[in-house]
Amino acid sequence: QVQLVESGGGLVQAGGSLRLSCAASGSISRFNVMGWYRPAPGKQLELVARITVGGGTYYADSVKGRFTISEDNAVNTVYLQMNSLKPEDTAVYYCSVSDTYTLSPTTYWGQGTQVTVSS
Repeated sequence: QVQLVESGGGLVQAGGSLRLSCAASGSISRFNVMGWYRPAPGKQLELVARITVGGGTYYADSVKGRFTISEDNAVNTVYLQMNSLKPEDTAVYYCSVSDTYTLSPTTYWGQGTQVTVSS
């Protein structure tokens, strides 16, 4: 069992930056997919950014060029650097980790951290 704790959210003005952290209670080295999600209109959760083992990344079009996902296995943490924030980025951000290569894939979720961007 792995517990994920997000932090780094807060209130920021449009154009500002925040760095979200997702700290795992155990090693994240066994997870091959790590991502950040947020609620979106008409969807349960929208994939904002994803990083896979080997460093491959994916970004939603709405955040491409502004957000950067990274991981640090040494401290079992996944990060989301958010720059040039816009009011429409306001949301609760959730991180998740998955071991999709196993016979019984498991996904763990954090509790979320609120990001509010004022105009």
